[in-house]
Amino acid sequence: MRSSAATRPRRVLWHALALALLGLIMYPLVWVAGASFTPTNDVVGNTELLPSEPVLDNYARALEGMAGIPVWRFLGNSLLLAVLTVVGTVASSALAAYAFARLRFRGRNTMFVLMIGTLLMPFHAVIIPQYIIFQQLGLVDTYIPLLLGKFLATEAFFVFLMVQFMRQLPRELDQAARIDGCGYWGIFWHVIAPLSRPAFGTAAIFAFIWSWNDLFAPLIYLNTPERFPIPLALRMFADQTSTSDFGAMIAMSVIALIPVVLFFLAFQRLLVQGMATSGLKG
Repeated sequence: MRSSAATRPRRVLWHALALALLGLIMYPLVWVAGASFTPTNDVVGNTELLPSEPVLDNYARALEGMAGIPVWRFLGNSLLLAVLTVVGTVASSALAAYAFARLRFRGRNTMFVLMIGTLLMPFHAVIIPQYIIFQQLGLVDTYIPLLLGKFLATEAFFVFLMVQFMRQLPRELDQAARIDGCGYWGIFWHVIAPLSRPAFGTAAIFAFIWSWNDLFAPLIYLNTPERFPIPLALRMFADQTSTSDFGAMIAMSVIALIPVVLFFLAFQRLLVQGMATSGLKG
């Protein structure tokens, strides 16, 4: 009884700190949601969470889009890039991770170290030579520069993530599949891939969110407004005829958050499963 009474104030303190941290994290989201219903002239300098006189004009202007291009076109472009990024990243990274984690070949460790070393290389150090190559190939102002690397396993973070997961799977499964007549591809498709779904789901969530929020790469390679994704469309609201329509920009930001939240909710079970099974030992 004494120990229970002694730990009760500590629990209350921890709960109070957790609620305070939650409020600190949620404040920007609540402010953005409230500002999307605030008149544009009152957005700057407004400290109120909820507007006293909410309006829907911001969403009306956001849905109209920019330069005669509806917002659905920008959303479709972002969705196309994000989905293809997820497909390319998961597929190519899974195959590369399978080779590093389960196969034996000369130079495997050296190649793996070099791949991990690319994580230390800043993106800005390679953007100029990459742009020159794509410009000479006539691929600027297309989606190919944004997607080609995703299908070639150039994302070392996702390869490393899947390698660490696949290394924990028992190797007896490979031997059993080989006895049943499976080759390397059969082992990957029928054994490794089904068991690696949590790692695939985790990679898919991060790849989708990073692609959806990417501003720098589309800003470098895309010139035609009809091909712009949501981040570039939001930027257009900030420098429209030397004025900024902050109300419509915030409203479009809220609209842009919806697909990300829905995608996360759809795959969060695999993310939690991957965290729960990260301690599996072979």
